[in-house]
Formats: sequence, structure tokens, C-alpha cells
Amino acid sequence: MGIVDHRSTVRRVLLMTLLLNLVVLGLKAVVGYWTGSLSLLADALHSVTDSANNVLGLVTNQMASPTPDREHPYGHQKFEAIGALGIATFLGVACFEILQSAIHRLLNRGEAIAISGSELWLLIAVLGINIFVAFYERRVGNRIRNPILIADAQHTMSDIWVTITVLIGLIGIWIWKVQWLDLALALPVALLVFRSGWSVLRANIPWLVDEMAIAPEAIYEQVMQIPGVLNCHSIASRGLLGRQMFIEMHLIVNATDVEAAHTITEAVEARLEELYSPVRISIHVEPPHYSSNQLSYEG
Repeated sequence: MGIVDHRSTVRRVLLMTLLLNLVVLGLKAVVGYWTGSLSLLADALHSVTDSANNVLGLVTNQMASPTPDREHPYGHQKFEAIGALGIATFLGVACFEILQSAIHRLLNRGEAIAISGSELWLLIAVLGINIFVAFYERRVGNRIRNPILIADAQHTMSDIWVTITVLIGLIGIWIWKVQWLDLALALPVALLVFRSGWSVLRANIPWLVDEMAIAPEAIYEQVMQIPGVLNCHSIASRGLLGRQMFIEMHLIVNATDVEAAHTITEAVEARLEELYSPVRISIHVEPPHYSSNQLSYEG
């Protein structure tokens, strides 16, 4: 089955979200400057990473062609995972900056924060934009199984919680004049950012280190159902299920000539493609008298 290239869809989504994230960034920065709110300025910093992530995603998406070439015979899709790790790095930087600003405010008492109802309404509009971006990116990312969009949606989702947290603090300051709320909420904001970064790392590192993608027992069970297969062993798999898979194995077939062995291996490939497509399969055929009990590789 041919490899589907979704890069044009990813590029369109990233360009639209980049524009919306720039609008969000501008509104947060302006309101943060007007009010002097540390938590809101930190939230604006978080939105800077949103825009940077979109730019990074556009660059890596352009490089992440699923079609192999001479220099990259297994395709270029790991560029997408590298882009997702870049997003995690941006989240870590944002977390550090938020904590640094909170400590600075704690040690050097700043001016009182002044917030108006109209500024709160602007932040509510910002929240609405973020919610739209996060759910739109996640829906498209899940549909085409794209790690860049899924990671960026996760990042934007963290931005939603950050903005909600900041809004709670600013509403408290506006209604009850509780100035310490702005500083107290800076720590939860940093923790939310850190959690998003960890989630992105956890989702993409297995792909980069070629962690097992499918249990060899599951592959063995399917292969043994094909007529003419006597046994299979040394089964290995890597990649992302539904995105791009690679499977290799040694296959013992009940065949005495190349043509018969080829027919059996094609049936095996057809079964695995039906289950795990898109997938590239490499099979080493062995004669009927060969035997091995090594299902997969042991540490």
C-alpha cells in the first residue's frame, strides 16, 4: 500500500494556528503591560512558544517527507519527532522563565496590579481562541496521525489551563483586591507547562529510539495463520502504528522452490499490511528443515 503524504494538510493547519497564536500573543502582551500582571506576562511568554512551535512545525513538516530517497531509505518522518521534541524544549524554557519571574517578584515587591472589566473580557476572548486552536489541531492530528499537530495541540491545551489560572487570579484581584493571587498562581502555571513538556517527551522518545511498536507474539499469531507457514522467528518492529511501521522477521515456509516461497511471503505481507498499514515488511525466507525457538530478540 502506498504511503500517504499529509504534509499539505499539516502545513495548512499550522499556518492558520500560527496566525491565531500571534493574535493571542499580542492581546496577552498588551493587557499584561497595561495591568502589570506577572502571571499574565508569563502567560504571554508561554504564547511566544506557541508561535515558535508553529514555525518549528512548519519547518520540520516540510522536511518530514514519508517518501524514501537515496540518503534516507527509511523516509524522513523522524524529523516530525524531532520537531515534537523541540516543542518540549520550548515548554521547558517557558517553565524556567515563569519560575524565575515569580522569584524575582517575591524578592522585589513590584507595583500593585490594576485590572478592568474590559481587559478581563479580552482575556476571555483569548481563551476562546486557544480552545478552538487546541481542539482543531488535535482533531486533525488524530485523524491523520501526525505527531507535530498532536504535540502542538497538547501545548496549546496547556496554554488554555494557564490562561484559566491567570484569569482566576486577575478576577480575584479585580473583585477582592487580593494582590498576592498573581504571584501565588505563577507556580501552578509553571507546573502545567512542565507537565505538557513531559507528555510530549514521553510520546515521542520511543519512536526516536526504535522501541518495539508491536508485540512479536501478536505478529507471530497472525503470520502462523497463513497456509504454508511452518514457523517464524527473530521478529522485530518499530515506528508508529497507523503512521509508518517497519516489520522484519525470519520465515520458515513449506516450499521447495522459490516461486512457492514467494507466494507464501506475499500472503504474509498482505495480512500484515491489512493490519498495520502503512507498513514496510522485510522477510528472510528459510527452508522447511530449519528450526529456531527465538521468537524475538532478548536482552
